[in-house]
Amino acid sequence: MTISVREDRAFFRDVLKFPSVDAAGGRLIFGLPPAELGIHPTDEAQWKGSEALVGGHHVYLMCANVEATVKEPGAKGVEFTRLVQDTDWGVLTSMRLPGGSELHLYQPERSSPLQPAG
Repeated sequence: MTISVREDRAFFRDVLKFPSVDAAGGRLIFGLPPAELGIHPTDEAQWKGSEALVGGHHVYLMCANVEATVKEPGAKGVEFTRLVQDTDWGVLTSMRLPGGSELHLYQPERSSPLQPAG
């Protein structure tokens, strides 16, 4: 197990407080809050200034209020790599994981597969 994997696991367990189970041999499986997977086109013109999220796939943890949510982890030393940004589909920010990757957090402002409009 590399150092970054240990650090990422500790981050999800100790900072974000996600519940986990050991699936044998130290393979932690974390329970997640609501999340969505976005699979986006590569046409930057469709994304109106959100070019950092163009193309590929991205996992977004969801919350009811981004501003309130970033305060708790922020106080624990979480590095947010994107200022809170209003988009036409929600309020977005991103955080850096100890291993160097980013994790997106957003507040939906459109229908969601988890909370359909209706």
